Amino acid sequence: MSDRQDVASLYANEIDRRHLWKAAIKWPLYSVAVMPILLAAGFRIGAGQEVRFDQFFGFLLGSVLLLLWENLTNDLFDAETGVDEVSKPHSVVALLGRKRPVRRLAYLSLCLGLLLMMYLAVRSSPLVIVLVLVSCFLGYLYQGPPFRLGYQGWGEPLCWLAFGPFATAASLLVLSPESEASLGIPWSKAFFLGAGPALATTLVLFCSHFHQVAEDAAHGKRSPLVRLGTRKASSLVPWFVALTFAFECVPIIQGDWPITALLGLLGLPAGIALINLLYLYHDRPNLISGSKFLALRFQALNGLGLSFGLAIQALFDMYSIGLH
Repeated sequence: MSDRQDVASLYANEIDRRHLWKAAIKWPLYSVAVMPILLAAGFRIGAGQEVRFDQFFGFLLGSVLLLLWENLTNDLFDAETGVDEVSKPHSVVALLGRKRPVRRLAYLSLCLGLLLMMYLAVRSSPLVIVLVLVSCFLGYLYQGPPFRLGYQGWGEPLCWLAFGPFATAASLLVLSPESEASLGIPWSKAFFLGAGPALATTLVLFCSHFHQVAEDAAHGKRSPLVRLGTRKASSLVPWFVALTFAFECVPIIQGDWPITALLGLLGLPAGIALINLLYLYHDRPNLISGSKFLALRFQALNGLGLSFGLAIQALFDMYSIGLH
């Protein structure tokens, strides 16, 4: 494919182009990038442990830069296969009509993000950059050639691994004092803390394909939606929501997390709305094109509620000490 793309996006009127650019930037999507570090901070605050807020904000920025790289390269890789030509006029490649500036911005974001993560790793643990690199590699496996595992239906498991155990473990390490970071990767904490929210993040990816099943199938993209069909796929959405909360309730039942962690249930109304929408209109693309953003609302409210619920335990502990 040539560097120049003559697509409808180039000839849209100014108002339409403004809406397309807003969809292309998709700033709500960046809640999935910042959630692991928010969860790690909430967990450490609630446990009365030190949080290095300079590291916190650095990791926050680095995560956004790396997700920007992934989003831009996904547009580039999809432009190469042609899967976005009909269903995604808001692709950055389609809007600019050229791949070169998109590629340059993508790899600039990658370099800046990795340099920042390396700096944070030097100030905490070398394992941080290792975990971040693994997460980036999992993201590349999703769409990048020659792998393109997302075309074989492996996008969702890769998403869960990247935003779950690996990103959460890196977040816990980067906030810890060097004396704690030297103890190794906190896999157990990372799994229990990241499993539920990462499943909510995976649901965002799963729902992003409901409105483009025909286009994906025509270009050889064997996503779970293409393999299962929209009816069967919609029946899995309640399981995503239920398992998200199940993962988050187990540590509460075991006594490892405070009861306030149930604030993760703030995402439940959005989850129910998503279930109902896809149950009724799973096969009507024009009515469910926004299901991804409803899934994002579920993911964001669930993760923010859980983070805050874990953090405020420290306030209850301080109040209890004050009473005595």
